[in-house]
Amino acid sequence: MHRDDHLHRAVRTVTAAASARFTYLAEAIARAFEPTATQLQDLERAYNATGEYLVDCPELGRLVTQVHAQGSRPMGTIVRPMDAKREGFDIDLVVRLSKAALSRYGGPGGAALLLEHLYVALKRYADRHGLGIERWERCVTLIYAGGMRADFAPVIDDPSLTLPHGEHHGRIPDRDRKNFLSTNPKGYCLGFDDAAKVAPRFRLSEALVASFAEVRKADVEPLPEADEVFARLLSRFVQLGKVHRNMAFAELPGGTDLAPASVFLTSLFAKAYAILAPQPHDGPLDLFFDIVELLPTLFQREVVEFGRERWTLMNLFAHTDNLAASMNTAARQAAFLQWHAKLVSDLEGLLAAVEGNQGLDAVTKAVEQAFGPRAAQVVVQRNALRRDGNRALRRAGFVVAGTVPVVTPARAHTYFGGPTK
Repeated sequence: MHRDDHLHRAVRTVTAAASARFTYLAEAIARAFEPTATQLQDLERAYNATGEYLVDCPELGRLVTQVHAQGSRPMGTIVRPMDAKREGFDIDLVVRLSKAALSRYGGPGGAALLLEHLYVALKRYADRHGLGIERWERCVTLIYAGGMRADFAPVIDDPSLTLPHGEHHGRIPDRDRKNFLSTNPKGYCLGFDDAAKVAPRFRLSEALVASFAEVRKADVEPLPEADEVFARLLSRFVQLGKVHRNMAFAELPGGTDLAPASVFLTSLFAKAYAILAPQPHDGPLDLFFDIVELLPTLFQREVVEFGRERWTLMNLFAHTDNLAASMNTAARQAAFLQWHAKLVSDLEGLLAAVEGNQGLDAVTKAVEQAFGPRAAQVVVQRNALRRDGNRALRRAGFVVAGTVPVVTPARAHTYFGGPTK
């Protein structure tokens, strides 16, 4: 890429072929860390059954209007948990209550009472179905068979016309503070969707599409078409960032407590994407690099007493909600900056391997360094499938131009349980 700006980001040369290889590599890696169609069906069946139970439970006075997913599930950014030993996925859910619930729970002690009622209702459900249960300051967690964890957070409808997507604004109880806080999980997801819809500008668009086609033809199990990949770049970028974070912090003592929260990372990626996607880039690879390099500049850093810093990243869809609040310890701030430097370094190594066409061993090593052994295994497996498939097709005589095998048409791509629209 060749451009100058006030942020002085590094100038890199990224060919269309390298960008296509990286993007399909990212697609394959992200798929390896997200739920399978069967896992998604089991997950949705489990929380839908719990939601139907909550709608009619007497503890909440039949004020529940809906139970729906929030966060990574509807945004398409869900990845495996940091603990590699766990097979189940984590999902965040909203227990939506009508505005009438403010009359019941709005007084002194109401926030704690709402959380207590939710816990009592879910405890009875957990005991009936042999599930684990945990209680937290703002939610209750059910632990299903297979290790899936579902956080149920009660939110009372409280629309605000002064906020983007404010019709979905609500109040969430905080047991520790003994009050209700502004929240808007559905509005946040819609805002993420707005950012994701920004069409990236690629200078090498024609060459990219041609390179994508070549990569797909060389693959035994073709990945999606280029336009489908481009349509969800933001979600894939967030997934890569979260996977890298998980790998970087998983082996550290207390790594779970030091790792940056998903909502903080997701918000930074979405903000950076909305800024940079309209600017010309050679392809997805240098756009991803620019986004990663921009992340530390997108929140406010205020020096307070004794040299400590207070970080602020306000939620555009909820009043006084600082999405960087969890980052305001010296240890977490230092860990974030160190992790960010490692992410940039690891991506430089991956770029060198892909752009330099250094071979499978070098690419696999760079992928493992950045995204862990599971991701590296995907690279090796796909290469083995491609090689074996090519041999079989050559023996059968199905060869085009002497090198590229004829492959069956790509299956209809399933994105989180349903066809992409």
